[in-house]
Amino acid sequence: MAEKKYNVDSFNLDHTKVIAPFVRLAAKKVGEKGDIVTKFDIRFCQPNKEFMSTGAIHTLEHLMAEYIRDEMEGVIDLSPMGCRTGFYFTVWGDRSEEEIANHLLNVLKKVAVWDRPVPATTEAECGNYKDHDLEGCKKYAAAWVSGIEKKGWDAFTVKNN
Repeated sequence: MAEKKYNVDSFNLDHTKVIAPFVRLAAKKVGEKGDIVTKFDIRFCQPNKEFMSTGAIHTLEHLMAEYIRDEMEGVIDLSPMGCRTGFYFTVWGDRSEEEIANHLLNVLKKVAVWDRPVPATTEAECGNYKDHDLEGCKKYAAAWVSGIEKKGWDAFTVKNN
């Protein structure tokens, strides 16, 4: 990573040098009592080349946020990036990129063929319940799975020099 210029980790990432899809350790924080929180950059789209529609990323968020919690313990948050190229994923503990990717692979393989209702898509459950795109969501999930499986270990080695 280049010399720190900004307080926000991802602003210091050279987005012209990364190749999506990938899982990148974005930050690890150790609390006063030794507790650890780890944040990952889960990238679906190549920065500044492509981005997800709001409906597709919104539906991905609903499915991933709901079902990653069935896959692993310690999930704190899954949040879409404002640039719509991926998500930030925050968990308790000292977790590796490979561990996170393996859990996400299990979830996204299911999402890629999802044929049931998307959870929490009513007016009472969602702040923008009309903006969902299951077919777009499934396309991005399948592409991420395929890309991670093809890249192997390279999916966890983001070059930023």
